[in-house]
Amino acid sequence: MRELAQQIMNAHVGKTMGATLEVYGVAKDDQTYSAAIVARLMQKALLDGDTASIRLLGELTDQVGAGAAGQEDEKIFTVEYMPICIPDNGRDKREAATIGPQAGPQTMFMASKADIVIYGGAAGGGKTYALLLEGLRNRGVKGFGGVIFRHSYTQITAQGGLWDASHKIYDLVPDAVPGMTPKLHWTFGSGARLNFAHITNDDDLKGWQGTEICYLGFDELTHFSRKQFLYMLSRNRSTCGIRPYVRATCNPDADSWVADFISWWIDQDTGYPIPERSGQVRYMCVLNDTIYFAGSVEELEKEHGVTPEQCKSVTFIASRLQDNKVLMESDPGYIANLNALLEVERERLLNGNWKIKAAAGLYFKRSQVTLLDELPKDVIAWARGWDLAATAEDENGEPAYTASVLLGKRRNGRYIVANVTNQRLSADDVRTHIKQTAQMDKKTHKRVVERLPKDPGQAGKAQAQSFVKMLAGFPVKTIAESGSKEVRAEPFAAQWQHGNVDVLLADWNEMYFSELESFPESKFKDMVDAGSSAFAELESSAVAAAPPTSGGLQKASYWKNK
Repeated sequence: MRELAQQIMNAHVGKTMGATLEVYGVAKDDQTYSAAIVARLMQKALLDGDTASIRLLGELTDQVGAGAAGQEDEKIFTVEYMPICIPDNGRDKREAATIGPQAGPQTMFMASKADIVIYGGAAGGGKTYALLLEGLRNRGVKGFGGVIFRHSYTQITAQGGLWDASHKIYDLVPDAVPGMTPKLHWTFGSGARLNFAHITNDDDLKGWQGTEICYLGFDELTHFSRKQFLYMLSRNRSTCGIRPYVRATCNPDADSWVADFISWWIDQDTGYPIPERSGQVRYMCVLNDTIYFAGSVEELEKEHGVTPEQCKSVTFIASRLQDNKVLMESDPGYIANLNALLEVERERLLNGNWKIKAAAGLYFKRSQVTLLDELPKDVIAWARGWDLAATAEDENGEPAYTASVLLGKRRNGRYIVANVTNQRLSADDVRTHIKQTAQMDKKTHKRVVERLPKDPGQAGKAQAQSFVKMLAGFPVKTIAESGSKEVRAEPFAAQWQHGNVDVLLADWNEMYFSELESFPESKFKDMVDAGSSAFAELESSAVAAAPPTSGGLQKASYWKNK
């Protein structure tokens, strides 16, 4: 068995593990299963804070005394052990006023020696805390200066924003003094300083010409453009004796340049980070506005003719909400908030998916709703949202579509889609159709708010006033829509995806489902817009729940229309 074990340990690994060992700098001739075990132990020690792995590594490298001080059996010998340093496992109660990273990715982020470290993935992973904690590393160095950027000034100063978060940490540091002018900043006893600033557009870059920033931080890197990042990278320099470095945090965004920048660390098929690559270092150089990556500085020198001074070491460290034990303990409902998001945002912010983006079928699926044979009796409010044709005719000269969705809110908090219309009508016929529909709604359901869009400009205002006058005697609202159709659809889609919507069985079902399931890629989005409008109207009326039927009230229900 011993000989068999030795043969296995000395055997060379396969291609996949070989590529991982090559990143660690292990030569091909040395890529054995013994080397693979050591590499895995290093990952568990750094990534998981596994003390058993740390100890075993120490024994393998003779850094932990595992044998005798003397060699003769007759003699008494002593065993020497390394000092024990147990990392915070997130389960033990943290002492008050303790400043330090949590075991796992947060510690990896702060322990990395790379020039550029990007810490990201899911929401709630403790990214901003780590970015601020990094600002304390060199607070005792005279002349040290750092800047942490956000996209807008409001993101710094808003309630619970970056400035508030910094106070929770720096108020515990005896020599930390906050300052408000000329920018929000903290000054330390040595004279070291950490500033907070924003870059909203490229014009803001002019204000940083000639500056020297040793610690360059970006909170939510995906909010900054590639140009802004590379320009500020040129300001990352220092004369205080500390090697300049960059630290950044981010949440997944498939459309951001960051997704391409960290693509080596992300599984391009699933969109999830590759666990064994988290924290592994690669090297980059920038030539003619193009970023090149390689496994070593020597490769970059050979392939692109650059000098070592032109190269930067880079790594990406993935985080999840589950890594932030402190947040999970203090706010256990936070994960429920993330689970309530739309599928796309839930995949990004809860599961750290870098590839998912809005596509057909990701907003509405017919399998997510319940079909009812008849209208429920517990509807407490009705609204019909309208989407009017932007033009009288389409590109083929045919009348454009006018759509409407009648939506009801039930006593139990669910929603019922009771009627959908979608017709190609001339301008005159549109007005007739709207009035006849309003009359039908009033007769069938008594009070239904007819909500119509109001286009910007004077023409839109005049049209809205005309509709209000035409619908005298009916509850009618004209609302200016803002944001993209996708953004407006998100609130209703969230209820749809979580199974809170019922649909009345009718002949318009197939027409309605087909458009919704192809959203947002479909050419026509009229019924989606109409449904979004109806849902917004029901929620704006703030109907929450019916009054109780017991407890002294004289009527069985106070929601019934008179």
